[in-house]
Amino acid sequence: MKLSLAFSPCPNDTFIFDALVNGHIDTQDLEFEYTLDDVEGLNKKALKGQFEITKISYGALPNLIPHYQVLDSGSALGRGVGPLLVSAEQPDFSLLESPEKEPIKNGPCQVALPGENTTANRLFTLAFPNFQNKLFVKFDEIEGLVAHRKVGAGVLIHENRFTYQSKGLIKWRDLGEHWEQQTGVPIPLGGIVVNRNLPQAIKVKINTLIRQSIEWAQERYITGNQPLSSFIRAHAQEMDPKVMRQHIDLYVNDYSLSLGQSGRLAVETLIKVACGDASVRLNERELFV
Repeated sequence: MKLSLAFSPCPNDTFIFDALVNGHIDTQDLEFEYTLDDVEGLNKKALKGQFEITKISYGALPNLIPHYQVLDSGSALGRGVGPLLVSAEQPDFSLLESPEKEPIKNGPCQVALPGENTTANRLFTLAFPNFQNKLFVKFDEIEGLVAHRKVGAGVLIHENRFTYQSKGLIKWRDLGEHWEQQTGVPIPLGGIVVNRNLPQAIKVKINTLIRQSIEWAQERYITGNQPLSSFIRAHAQEMDPKVMRQHIDLYVNDYSLSLGQSGRLAVETLIKVACGDASVRLNERELFV
């Protein structure tokens, strides 16, 4: 059976799916035809139902529930892993925290974010619910926009969490830390979802194979301390090997192997925060495989 699979070129995703798509584990009667794209590109394609299995931002999940379920393995989730709000200099962000009831249409600066459907945007909105002056661009453009003062601030994800200081940027707020303080649960950044219409046995098998793929990579590149594979390095956009390792160490963890009870609670909490009372209706559908 051939299945369409999509994930990002970021090291945590290529680390997770390396063995699965490159024949390092036995996928039995399943064959995976894979596509790589930026996570916001994946979110938009998932909204169109383009792939049977895909990485998505958990921020996009409320709109995907009618068509997808969340797999137990493959997530990027944890504590201390959240997006960072950075600027080139310490700005006056007083209007970001305005108590006014009316939405702010023009704040003290424009803030660049890595996509409207991303978890980063959800977390920024949770921290600054009245701020409206947003610019949505690809995640890897934000650091440069902030450094060249094209925008007043930006929300960084992925490897830019490790490089912004070398560009002279200042961390103004850890949005993940704010989430943890407000909710008490881990930060659900991104996960792997599967088309609801696939047979349950196939969905369970896919989940098992993803876990096996992670375990294969961990055994070689973490426990065995072997150099990262050419597949991971080829898609890392000339990223420094040290940054690749930091990226993988931060975003591939026990929650990637299995969400578990606390991981599932974190995902459900994000849906409740994003949707309010509507989350009750959304959760009438089985959310997890």
